[in-house]
Amino acid sequence: MSTKQYKFDFMGHRLPAYLFSGVLLLGSVAGLVTKGLNFGIDFTGGTLVELGYPEPADLDAIRAALSASEFGDTSVQAFGSPVDVLVRLPQSNAASDHDVSSRVLEVLPGAEMRRIEFVGPQIGEELTEDGALAMLYALGGILIYVMIRFTVKFAAGAIAALVHDVMFVLGFFALTQIEFDLAVLAAILAVIGYSLNDTIVVFDRIRENFRRLRKRESVDVINISLNQTLSRTLITSFTTLLVLLALFFLGGELIHAFATALIVGVVIGTYSSIYVASTMTLALGVEKTDLMPVQKDDGMTETRP
Repeated sequence: MSTKQYKFDFMGHRLPAYLFSGVLLLGSVAGLVTKGLNFGIDFTGGTLVELGYPEPADLDAIRAALSASEFGDTSVQAFGSPVDVLVRLPQSNAASDHDVSSRVLEVLPGAEMRRIEFVGPQIGEELTEDGALAMLYALGGILIYVMIRFTVKFAAGAIAALVHDVMFVLGFFALTQIEFDLAVLAAILAVIGYSLNDTIVVFDRIRENFRRLRKRESVDVINISLNQTLSRTLITSFTTLLVLLALFFLGGELIHAFATALIVGVVIGTYSSIYVASTMTLALGVEKTDLMPVQKDDGMTETRP
């Protein structure tokens, strides 16, 4: 393997990267504490109603009419076009979706009912718990996998990067108040997989170089490995972002939040595989002895010529 001089001193800038990641995490935590996530009806329970109008809808008038009715405080927004409206209603005492839709049409004459979805409070609570458990199980499984494939120090670096990515995406949604629904949760789990894949590629090259470049310092080996995998990382991220940007701009309102979560996750995941996973592994003192194959003593050493 060629040991040509690397072009970028990634590890030489790890201290500014620590500060930058710290600011991102503090901002994310602050957003989650002060604003919280804007949970969709998948988690909070309620009724989602999609309405159509023959002319551009007056959202303020719709909001005022619903607020004056038994529905109280509601969320009203344009849905893809000026004539399409999405209404989120709180829990209702109505017996069925039919009752809710009938009453909404009475309150909003001239509207056309296009879609109605109802989620009960118990289902929303179960989805919230299951979603949190899904992320914990994913992180736990990843920790075990990386420990088996590499070492504990690499596993700690991988988990640090994944927690960093998840917290940033959650903080982004808290600060922007974009609705957090099941599609966004699925996007976060996809981000975990994407970020881990990139991190594993970098770790594989680091392990290989530790075994071949035995006279080099750990910081040099990691720098060389990052530069050798840099083109692969950037090309993969760029092509993935092209698809996600197409979904964001052309996919419609239904997958807007899903595409947003993936775009943010891919960008921060690319950064974390370089400046979180690798720097954390270096900070934990990884050395070539951690990755060298264990020599088995079979008792025949002295008899060998």
